Amino acid sequence: MATLAQWIEGARPRTLPAAISPILIGAGAAYQAGHIVWGYVALALVIALALQVGVNYANDYSDGIRGTDEVRVGPIRLVGQRLADPTSVKTAALASFAVAGVLGLVLVALSGLWVMLPIGALAILAAWYYTGGSRPYGYLGLGEVFVFVFFGLVATLGTMATMTPLTAAGWWGAIGVGAVASAILVANNLRDIPTDRVTGKRTLAVRLGDKGTRAFYVVLVAVAFVMTGLAALTTPFSLLALLAAPLVVRPVRAVVSGATGRDLIPALAGTGVFELAWSVLLAVGLALGHHVH
Repeated sequence: MATLAQWIEGARPRTLPAAISPILIGAGAAYQAGHIVWGYVALALVIALALQVGVNYANDYSDGIRGTDEVRVGPIRLVGQRLADPTSVKTAALASFAVAGVLGLVLVALSGLWVMLPIGALAILAAWYYTGGSRPYGYLGLGEVFVFVFFGLVATLGTMATMTPLTAAGWWGAIGVGAVASAILVANNLRDIPTDRVTGKRTLAVRLGDKGTRAFYVVLVAVAFVMTGLAALTTPFSLLALLAAPLVVRPVRAVVSGATGRDLIPALAGTGVFELAWSVLLAVGLALGHHVH
């Protein structure tokens, strides 16, 4: 029987910046455009966090029952390490998705943005089938696409669209945060290449190989800085996001220097910290450049 601490670790708190960051940027871009509803932002934040926790528990369950989590060097696996009953982990995942779904319905009803209803349903389905079902797309090398689309574009622009029409700044921020969120997954999958290859989990990292994956990680991090420059065209205050740059030096160095296994865990955590810091600073920069119509 898993302890409360193990359940919390199983939810993988270190991945939560990937849920918080796009909401902050969406809020900052909405404020820049001249209209923000803080209640909507709060709802979007809880929805994103519930989805992220749901994804983490769903992955734990699906990987665990497949046996692909038998030997891992990362955080604990509730099912893979037989710490919790698989049905309990599956229930925790579905409960998290239910919270996201109900609150998503509330946000859609309040904002009148009904187009988000099918998109939200698709997000929940995509979250489950990442490692669930008979042909999980996370095993086919498409995980980064899911992260970029849903924890980048959809979360950022969806948050903004509930309050104001989309702007160029919103798009640049969405692309940047999606790229960094994808970089976190790339670092994670880089670490797991040896075990994933043995268990037949054909992640993008397995397909690209060690060297290609490391290069791809650097490219994704660089995208955030390119997007910072583009956002600065809407307001120079966006350049505040560059202050987060020192936080990503160590993670990039670890990946580029050829770190493997446990030595990549700090890179994983460091990329998450960078994502959150970059997003906070970009959101503040965009908000400082606001103009009320």
